[in-house]
Order: sequence, then structure tokens, then C-alpha cells
Amino acid sequence: MDRILFTVADFAITLEIAAFAAAGLFAVLLVALLVVVVRQSRARSDEARQRAEEAEVLRLKSAETERYLADMMRIQSEMTGRMQTMSEIFGSRTSDLARLVNERLDSQGQRIGAAMQETNAKTNESLMKLQERLAVIDRAQSNIAQLSQNVVSLQSILANKQTRGAFGQGRMEAIIGDGLAPNAYAFQATLSNGNRPDALVYMPNGAPSLVIDAKFPLESWQRFTTAAEGEDPRFAASGFRNDMGVHIKAISEKYLIAGETADTAFLFVPSESIFADLHEHFEDVVQRALKARVVIVSPSILMLSIQVVQALLRDVRMREEAYRIQTEVRALLGDVGRLDERVRKLQTHFTHVSNDIGDILTSSSKVLRRGERIEAMEFDDARPDQRLAGE
Repeated sequence: MDRILFTVADFAITLEIAAFAAAGLFAVLLVALLVVVVRQSRARSDEARQRAEEAEVLRLKSAETERYLADMMRIQSEMTGRMQTMSEIFGSRTSDLARLVNERLDSQGQRIGAAMQETNAKTNESLMKLQERLAVIDRAQSNIAQLSQNVVSLQSILANKQTRGAFGQGRMEAIIGDGLAPNAYAFQATLSNGNRPDALVYMPNGAPSLVIDAKFPLESWQRFTTAAEGEDPRFAASGFRNDMGVHIKAISEKYLIAGETADTAFLFVPSESIFADLHEHFEDVVQRALKARVVIVSPSILMLSIQVVQALLRDVRMREEAYRIQTEVRALLGDVGRLDERVRKLQTHFTHVSNDIGDILTSSSKVLRRGERIEAMEFDDARPDQRLAGE
């Protein structure tokens, strides 16, 4: 019994120890089996009890369900009777409703037909108007295409320095020509010093003429407005100021002649936007021009100035013609007096003629009465000379 079977960690396992260990293990397994059997029996008893409770619940529910089904059958029978009654009512109401719907549909069909005809007429009218508008749009598109061609040609014109100068000269000449009489201005007239300004406007009452110059330094302005990125705009602005100063000085020295031209000359700018930007960014240039007696004008300001000159010329012309108008009025008054005298004489002649006609009518009536008596053979005893004296 003390025979050693094996050794574990210096502990000798003998046959007796192994038998005790096997008996202990068997006892543990037996206890565990008993525990499992007890637990299973308890689970089965709980399950049986639960099934019994569920069977009772099902029995109660089945009884309740039978009562519910009985109630439902009763309610269903009542609903069947009610449904039959309602079906009869709905049948009669449906026939009435169908008749009313047919009548309404007929009337609505007639109204819809009339409305459709009216809508078709209005649609046709709208389509015709739309076609007219499309035709107008087509014409506008053609005008826009033509305008774009004109803009391209204008751009090509403005790209050239000479043609650009002619463009400004043309706008100025058009404004002056539209506002003044041909004898009130002159283009490219020669002054006493040999210089030839672009336009010369003759002022009334022998006043000195007004000089207008259209040579605006547009290239310098374009260099300032189109300065590339990275360039200094102050350099382009300085170049424009220098060009404007030279041009203003030339106008002041060449065209301002005492006794021959006005004390102030006009420098024409052919664009309203350039005129506005010039006053916004180059106020010093404008002030320099005013000190040199040169006024920078835009197309609208030049047009307003020409209208003022036109009004002055018209006023002077009216004052010059005032004496002639008075003479004509006096002659007209004399003619009216003679006409009144002759009308009065004619009225006197008409009065005499009216009296003579009255006498003639009196004699003709007497002759008519005498003839009637002769025709009726009505004679009295009086002698003819007495009857004539009586008549």
C-alpha cells in the first residue's frame, strides 16, 4: 500500500493517497449529480405548475372569447340589418345624386365648352401678340448685332490717335451745329496770331468770340486707367498731369487774345465718365486750368453753354428787330383804320339799298293787288285818278 506511484514537486503519491483521492472525487461527483437531479426536479415541478396556471388562464380566456364571439355575432346580426337599411337609403340617394351629378356635369360641360372657346380665342390672341413681340425681339437682336459691329468699328476708330481726335472734333461740331445758326460759329478759323482753334463761337453785341478746343490727351488718360498690375499708377497719373498742363498752357497762350477772343476758353472732353473721373481724381488739374482761364467741359455742359449762347443771340436779334416790328405794327394799325372806314361806308350803302328795296316791295305789292282786282272784275265808282290818289 505504501508503493509510490509518481512524484509531484517532490511529493510522493502512493497508492493509498491515490485511492483516497479517487474516493473523494467520486463523492464530489455524486454530490454534484444529486444537486443536478434536485434542480431538475424543481424545474420540472415549476414548469408543471406554470403549465397548470397557463391552462387555467387559457380556459378563462377561451370562456371570455366565447362570450365575446357571442356578443360579436349579435352585433353582426344587428349591423347586417342596419347595413341593409342603409343600403336601401344609399341606393335611393345614389340615384338622386347620379341625376344631380349628370345635370351638373351637363351644365359644367357647357360652361367648360364656352370657357374653352374663350380660352382658345385668348390663347390665339396671346400667341399673335407673342409672335409680334418675337418679331420685335428679332429686330432688336438684329439692331444689337449691328450695334455690336458699330461698337467694334468705334473701337477700331478710337485705337488710332488721328481718328480718335477726329471723333472728339466730330462730337463737338455736332453739338455746336445743332444748337447755333451757321453764321454764329466757325470751325478751324484763323486768328490774328495765325493759330487755328477747333471752334470759334461768335458772341452777340460785338463781344469777343469764344474759343473751344477738342484736343484732349486721351492716350495719357488711357495709360492711367489701364495701368497693368505691378505698375505704379502714380507714374501714369504724373504723366497725365504733365500732358494736361502742357495742353492747358498751349490753349492759354495761343487762343486767348485780348479784344479778339473771350477771356475764357473751353477744353472739350468727349465723355461724361472721363469728365467725372477727372474731377474726382485730378482736382488739381481742374484748378490749374481755371487759373489759366481754361474751363474743362463735358458734352452736356457744352450743350448747355451753346443753348445759353443761342438764347443770347435770339434776344439780341429780337432787340435789333424791335424797331422794324414797331414800324410794321404802326402800318398795320393804319391799314386797320382804313378798313374800318371803308366798312362803315359800305354799311351806309347797304342801308340805302335796303330802303330802296323796301320802296320797290311796296310798289310791287300795290301792282299785285291791282291786278287781282282787275282779274276779279271788282271796280268801284271812283274815278281812276281818285283811286290812284287814294292808293
